[in-house]
Amino acid sequence: MPRFMRALVAVKAGEPTDVLRLESRPVPTPKAGQALVRVKATPIHASDLHVLRGRYGFSPGFPAVGGAMECVGRVAVLGPDTEGPTVGERVVVAAVPAVPGPPVVGTWQEYLVADTQRLLPVPEDLSDSSVCQLAVNPLTALLLVTRELDVQPGEWLLQTAAGSTVGRLVIQLSRHLGIRTINVVRRRAAVEEIEALGGDEVICTEDEDLLQRVTETAGPAGVRKAIDCVAGPVGAQVSQALAPGGEVVVYGALSTHRQTDPAALTIPLQARSVIYETKTVRGFWLNRWFGTTSPEDALRALSQVRDLVADGVLSIPQGRPFPLEHFPEAVALAEAPAHGTKPLFVFEDGRDGDNG
Repeated sequence: MPRFMRALVAVKAGEPTDVLRLESRPVPTPKAGQALVRVKATPIHASDLHVLRGRYGFSPGFPAVGGAMECVGRVAVLGPDTEGPTVGERVVVAAVPAVPGPPVVGTWQEYLVADTQRLLPVPEDLSDSSVCQLAVNPLTALLLVTRELDVQPGEWLLQTAAGSTVGRLVIQLSRHLGIRTINVVRRRAAVEEIEALGGDEVICTEDEDLLQRVTETAGPAGVRKAIDCVAGPVGAQVSQALAPGGEVVVYGALSTHRQTDPAALTIPLQARSVIYETKTVRGFWLNRWFGTTSPEDALRALSQVRDLVADGVLSIPQGRPFPLEHFPEAVALAEAPAHGTKPLFVFEDGRDGDNG
């Protein structure tokens, strides 16, 4: 076991490429109930970068190792008197910080310590690229569709940003469950791709009226369930498009992606629609879900996601591997418009994206 490891550390809050430094740090030691995991691959999410900018729902306290969500690796050492995955077992680390809950565990490092309750064994025949992305986007899609809204077979589900990673997973899951989807995109070029993926209806806000198209598609019964990750005027239109008694769950605010003023993060709802049509608009944040659900329930949900990926129901696109040293290029790709490829930090034999 080495004494030191490489870690990508943010020295303070700010633009990631300005504040990140590659450092050598001591390999941590697990306590009872914990495991030391040798990280193989870990994604770079836009939310990871917002954490470093100081504009996310929590602050890690700086300096801090970057990466606040998920990774795949192998158990290197178990803490004293600790049961759980065996040494050498391949596991997903659900490092998503629970709110309220313990402090952030950075994943952009060669070794990390995690509670064994946050470790999910994964099969060897799934790629590092797939399994290192199980605990955020696929889990969010599953929870939104099956738990937050409990969408039933045959029902319509309206969603914005259908071309996003979560949006694509929602389409795949809905097809599997017999749910019909109305998918909102902002570029005409994305329509054909969403239809090929299995989206039942696609609305392009570039040249179509969202309210009119929803009415034409769903008919007199209308749509009662929606998910939105755009917020702003589009999120307001989604609420307005719902049938009386409808519900929209908001899980992101892409329309304010580069906005630093919290007062600008808004959804301009129509009071008449909310009051007289008794519509509901509420939020979902995976971090708070992890903080309010039991560890057993969290692992059950993660196990569902793992099985859906293993069975081919959910497909996670292959990520693009980067060594830690190339972090400026990886960060730039993570926020490139319509990049379609998730950048991943990889370590040693995980560098080529194989199972390892």
